[in-house]
Amino acid sequence: MIKYFNRKTKQYEIEQVAGEKYLKWTYCSPVGMKLLELIIKKKIFSKLYGYFCNSRYSRKNIYHFIKNFNINMGDYVEHTDDFKCFNDFFSRALKNNSRSIDMDEKVLISPGDGRLQVYENIDLNKIVQIKGFTYSLYNLINNIEIAKRFYKGTCLILRLCPTDYHRFHFIDQGICDPTYKIKGYYYSVNPIALRNISNIFCRNKREWSIFHSKNFGDILYIEVGATCVGSIVQTYFPGKHISKGDEKGYFKFGGSTIILFFEQNKIRIHKDLLEQSNIGYETKVLMGESIGIRYQ
Repeated sequence: MIKYFNRKTKQYEIEQVAGEKYLKWTYCSPVGMKLLELIIKKKIFSKLYGYFCNSRYSRKNIYHFIKNFNINMGDYVEHTDDFKCFNDFFSRALKNNSRSIDMDEKVLISPGDGRLQVYENIDLNKIVQIKGFTYSLYNLINNIEIAKRFYKGTCLILRLCPTDYHRFHFIDQGICDPTYKIKGYYYSVNPIALRNISNIFCRNKREWSIFHSKNFGDILYIEVGATCVGSIVQTYFPGKHISKGDEKGYFKFGGSTIILFFEQNKIRIHKDLLEQSNIGYETKVLMGESIGIRYQ
């Protein structure tokens, strides 16, 4: 059972997990763990499933997915019948008016839809994965000099469920450097997996870039792949001017994670998000909503 905080209702809710029985069996049973290490975590498993999700045979899964998880298709550009395969549906684009983006320059927005946890004054060697597990920023990006710049800064971890909108966006205007790709495994990033496998973020496939934002300093932007995520697709143009809310890229099928690191004294995170993170709960947020302000 995964409980998260809903900002709008001010209530805790239970997450409806896609493939929950499979996840529990894989990450909580001896046989499942053996299969995980032998097959499931490896690229070939996610690649084969990715081929299926790109095929017309996967279209039949779209209707069941929408119904089972009560997805509001009114938010999206395409209609259900327009998708040629499951991956087309999974990486669906929002209508322009379906998310409200706070354009105030002082306001920090969420880069996507998902469940957010926040950590301030971070120790570069002990960043929290989940209660009981930590990881090092040096190991996450394999670059010591870049990592040092975020000492005592702020870390945002946005977990995207398979049921979420899976495109991610820029949180400010500015310019983004090219993306660095790091090969890795394909463990799930669901809390069920995070509680049982250490250093998942440092072991999974991931990509990172430095975003030079106008209002919040230099930001380390990291995308982490997971089981059945066939690709992390970057759609931005390095070195070109970016506007707040512009798309950066998208994930193909699977649960995924976005991690942002801010330098010290650049942002102030809203109190409700900090309170929930401090007691161990993620908070549900939508792309474009205010999650903090510029440090004054």
